[in-house]
Amino acid sequence: MSVVRVAAWSAAHPWRAIIGWLVFVVLCLGAGIAAGTRNAGTEDYWIGEAGRAEEIATSAGLERRPVEYVLIRPGRETSTQAAARDVTARMKRLPEVENVGPPARSADGTTLLIAVTMKGPELDARQHVDPLLAQTAEVQRDHPGLVVEQTGSASISKGVNQQRGEDLALSEAISFPVTLVTLLVVFGSVLMAAVPLLLALSSIAAAMGLSMLVSHLLPDAGVGNNVILLIGMAVGVDYTLFYLKREREERARAGGRLSPRAVVELAAATSGRAVVVSGLAVLVSTATLYLAADVVFSSLATGTVLVVLVAMASSVTVLPALLVRIGQRAERRAERRALRGLPPRRGRERGERLWRTLLRPAERHPVLTLVVAVLVMIVLALPALGMELRVLNRDSHSREIPALRIHDRMTTAFPELRTLHQVVVRDGQGRTEEVGQALRELGRRAHADPLFARNAPADIRVSADGRVSVLELAVPYRLSSPEAERSLDRIRDDYLPATVGAIEGVEAAVTGDAARNVDDLDHVNGKLPLVAGLLLLVTLVMTMIVFRSVTLGLLGVLLNSLSAAASFGLVVVFFQYGLATTLFGFDPSATSAIGSRVPLFLLVILFGLSMDYQVFVVSRIRERAAAGVPTRQAVLDGIAGSAGVVTSAAIVMVTVFAGFVFLHLAEMKQIGFSLAVAVLLDAFVIRTTILPAAMIALGRWNWWPAPLSRQVHGVRHAAPGGHALTTVREP
Repeated sequence: MSVVRVAAWSAAHPWRAIIGWLVFVVLCLGAGIAAGTRNAGTEDYWIGEAGRAEEIATSAGLERRPVEYVLIRPGRETSTQAAARDVTARMKRLPEVENVGPPARSADGTTLLIAVTMKGPELDARQHVDPLLAQTAEVQRDHPGLVVEQTGSASISKGVNQQRGEDLALSEAISFPVTLVTLLVVFGSVLMAAVPLLLALSSIAAAMGLSMLVSHLLPDAGVGNNVILLIGMAVGVDYTLFYLKREREERARAGGRLSPRAVVELAAATSGRAVVVSGLAVLVSTATLYLAADVVFSSLATGTVLVVLVAMASSVTVLPALLVRIGQRAERRAERRALRGLPPRRGRERGERLWRTLLRPAERHPVLTLVVAVLVMIVLALPALGMELRVLNRDSHSREIPALRIHDRMTTAFPELRTLHQVVVRDGQGRTEEVGQALRELGRRAHADPLFARNAPADIRVSADGRVSVLELAVPYRLSSPEAERSLDRIRDDYLPATVGAIEGVEAAVTGDAARNVDDLDHVNGKLPLVAGLLLLVTLVMTMIVFRSVTLGLLGVLLNSLSAAASFGLVVVFFQYGLATTLFGFDPSATSAIGSRVPLFLLVILFGLSMDYQVFVVSRIRERAAAGVPTRQAVLDGIAGSAGVVTSAAIVMVTVFAGFVFLHLAEMKQIGFSLAVAVLLDAFVIRTTILPAAMIALGRWNWWPAPLSRQVHGVRHAAPGGHALTTVREP
């Protein structure tokens, strides 16, 4: 069913469409809440050698267990033994606890540490850590003269999730009122401003419900709701804005000769089609993320796909119904003004005159303007050549999380707990003693190496059948430090081949937090060429199909690439070079490198979002050119006529994205900043300088290989009194 037919039905049955949409949103949200969210499990994160090692260890029951650490430090009291006995007794009684280790004292003698091993998988422990935290708090109350506190993978994960939820609420509190104010300025009407915002919110609610259902097929890595809010507010408002502005234009152009229903159909034949095309472009671009074969990328892609689908559906189904009701209200208001002898309201043209002024350099000197603007974008992109990627982990998380501050105090007192490597060996022939000797030799070599902790025991665990062994080695350096990575290389490249690797027929691999980070980064870097290459190809093909022009397809790919490269360069300057720390006081740990998943996600999303403006603006230009206007004038008319809505949409997008810069999670800061910068560049440099200059310089070659006159067909709409209005269809 075509966009126009869907809009026509919605316009003819507005209340059915509105009620149907509300029912759809409620059903999606209700079904999602009833089904719940299936979070990604440990096995969903297995990648590379580290993943293979964890798979082997898990199959033998030797997987790494979640460990919580209780620290006891002197305060007004100096004796910590009674508190240690209290902690041990309390923890042993909990059903969530597997075992409690003996108290260990720090090298300086000031801190006592008790390791509490929990039952179950490591990722699930955050859901069961509350009883342990409660017991630690009880011990603190019973021993007020001491400092008793708890940290560990489960409590840190719980703190990160809680902070992420608070950040989500903060981003809502920032984006909603600013978006509403922006829309009020654009439309000058509370009712018209409320429509885009309400549709965006309802689309976000429906997408969140659908994401809960889809998580049972594609597990959620904990980032789904963040990206749904981030993208949903942006595209939801954008799509509605494009439609609303076109409906207003068609209503003004008709001058009362068309009914609200006919005006809505005209808007559907133009901007409605553009919304569908741009939405499909975002969907296809985002779908390339699935090729990365990574659970986090899959979650990001799923959230984006769902919210764009729902936003696109809302703009072509329920929005026409709302516009008909609003149009009927406007008609009644116009009739009342006429009865009172007042002139009809006129649209403001000052904004279009401003944009025509800004377009003069491209109009008068297109080649020079093009060269200068492209050079500026290339200069902005140059810092991206020095981009350093890093898996953002607990070292880069905000220290506002109490468990992380406690973790820092713990690793200062016990540096051997900073980084741990696990060497996993599987021997199908059961040569337990020979493997054990090789692992002990590996441990001796590591202990003689200054990269490893000398005072940490190199314990070996063996499976019940004796076929799998695990050796744990401690490194007294931070997880993200060069020393931690070098120690991993030392094991994998030197010690392991010289010891366990000398035994014929054994399978050995190294895992641990450092190994996971290294393998994740290698995996992302390995997938980047595949995803980027397919993304460029898909964008080229889609643009060529939409505009029936090879030239515009190539131009679209080049402009999108230029916008993405410039935003990458700026994110390197702000975050990697530390300018964000200087200007905004960001934590330096969050600004020393770029998150490993940030560039690939940004590349995909930026290409998709850039197609919004590309489709909307070039469709206007194509519409004017098809009506017989010379290419130069068509470019100027199309861009000036669409600049107001593009600017408004860009302001909304930038507001939403910029709100994420002030969240705590380093990756979300970088993503929000990059998207905001890219949209600014795309709307105010690419679409108002480079695009018009390039299209004016190309002239009739814009439509190569087929002349435009053979590409476009008119859509005729009957008007009252036997007249006919013709509107050129946008793609």
